[in-house]
Amino acid sequence: MVSDDSVLVIGAGIFGLTAALELRKRGHQVTVADPGPVPHPMAASNDVSRMVRMDYGADSLYSTLAADAIEGWHRWNEAWGEDLYHEDGILLASSVPMTPGSFEHDSYTLLTGRGFPLEKLSPGDIGIRYPNWNSNYYISGYFNPRAGWAEAGKIIARLVQDAMNAGILVVTGFSASKLLQNGSKVTGVVSTDARELKADFVVVAAGVWTTELLPNLADRMWPVGQPIFYFKPIDVDSYRPPLFPPWGADIPRSGWYGFPVNPDGVVKLANHGPGRRVHVNAERTILSEDQDSCRAFLAHSLPSLASLPLHGSKMCLYCDTWDGDFWIASDPERIGLVVATGGSGHAFKFAPVLGGLVADALEGIQNAYSDRFSCLLYTSDAADDTPCVDLGGRRII
Repeated sequence: MVSDDSVLVIGAGIFGLTAALELRKRGHQVTVADPGPVPHPMAASNDVSRMVRMDYGADSLYSTLAADAIEGWHRWNEAWGEDLYHEDGILLASSVPMTPGSFEHDSYTLLTGRGFPLEKLSPGDIGIRYPNWNSNYYISGYFNPRAGWAEAGKIIARLVQDAMNAGILVVTGFSASKLLQNGSKVTGVVSTDARELKADFVVVAAGVWTTELLPNLADRMWPVGQPIFYFKPIDVDSYRPPLFPPWGADIPRSGWYGFPVNPDGVVKLANHGPGRRVHVNAERTILSEDQDSCRAFLAHSLPSLASLPLHGSKMCLYCDTWDGDFWIASDPERIGLVVATGGSGHAFKFAPVLGGLVADALEGIQNAYSDRFSCLLYTSDAADDTPCVDLGGRRII
């Protein structure tokens, strides 16, 4: 569908910018509004790196979507003339044998069944191929060469430039406070300083700030803090691929994952675990128990990092949904409102295909992902019938 309808996108993160670019491509007049600066230093779409992989256990829907996204990452690299996605593969190491029903086994089985050349690791292989790892502890797993990592902050900056080049109006300094409505029709958004932006459609892609604008969703999605740590190894070369590719270590049991050394000689690792719920505007501090957990993990996993001083740390806020799925759908009760949020700590890897999903939702086009990502709990009746459960124990990076 080609349209000259106006669309206001609230949020210049990975959901908002990719949606804006796809909607503009389809002929809509698009404005993106964000508090700024962009990349926003507190947004989940920022930082030096984000994981890109299609390993999702037995979940064929996310795996398929991620495979399509990886093809898109290569197209973006070519279009930009710069590799901001690095296909260094991913090591999924396990301290227990891979058995049916486990994340590692089911990922391996699904992907090899689709013809991807994953390399299964036997006891001893990890110590030979990846010498920084404690091969007495990690005895199983696999390496998937069709994976890697993306330079998140640089990519957001590039997408902003692409948006402006495409004729999208990018408004910074705009902190959305409430929707404008005419009956059940959403007509725009008001800022905290009483400015108004109006449009035929409003896409709320505000990440952890979504429930500030849509408080009725606060029982179905919430900000969750997850710790990130940075270390500066002495032997930098041993922390580069192929000796040290992106990795997940006992990921369904520990939540720990990380990346190769960056151009500044820094190794980043983080935990995707239950985290802790925080207010979106609370001070983002790392607790002493977070550091203790990190040190304990390094001691039995990457001992050469365990004794190093901490180079830096931060808390990243996820917009976690109750079930870990994205919310990409038109509001069934308010005409002209589309919700595109709920990254739940694993959305960035899908960047090249996210915009199409949001644009389809706005235009009423059904696709293979519409039902999974629709706001099935959005209406009051559904909320009464279906309890919201915090699945914080999931491990999907």
